[in-house]
Amino acid sequence: MAGTSRAAHNPRRPSPIELPFESSVGYQLRMANRATQRYLQSKIEPYGVTPGMWYFLRALWQEDGLTQRELSRRIGTMEPTTLTALIAMERAGLITRERDDTDRRKLNVLLTAKGHALKEVMMPFAIEVVERATAGFSAEDKVRFLRYLATVQSNLAEVSTGDDGVDP
Repeated sequence: MAGTSRAAHNPRRPSPIELPFESSVGYQLRMANRATQRYLQSKIEPYGVTPGMWYFLRALWQEDGLTQRELSRRIGTMEPTTLTALIAMERAGLITRERDDTDRRKLNVLLTAKGHALKEVMMPFAIEVVERATAGFSAEDKVRFLRYLATVQSNLAEVSTGDDGVDP
């Protein structure tokens, strides 16, 4: 490459515009999330629950009867994605969808007996995943870690325009 200095290609000399993966919050969050998801998936899949269904079940275990739109907001998914997951959950016998009594335009999502019963089986898995992920953390470290993650979310919620899949 004529006209290019050797210093520009020296791998030991960091460029001022580089962001190594080990220093990248986005990359570290992504890799931690992927590891957490894989571990959780290994626990829940034998019960016919996919990671896509998991978060909807969690929301419904906390508050059954949410509308599809409310579920989308709580889980942070687009409504078409939510609809796809709910159709699969309905086919699996985990939920039913019923028209709202006061507003017929709304569909309320209700857990079936099977969907309710999975809470007793699966919540211990969630607890195990969290304990495994935070092994070696003191109780104070866990509180701080969750506060840091909430701060990251809050900081970025103000400027976020959607998930573009980029890991800064």
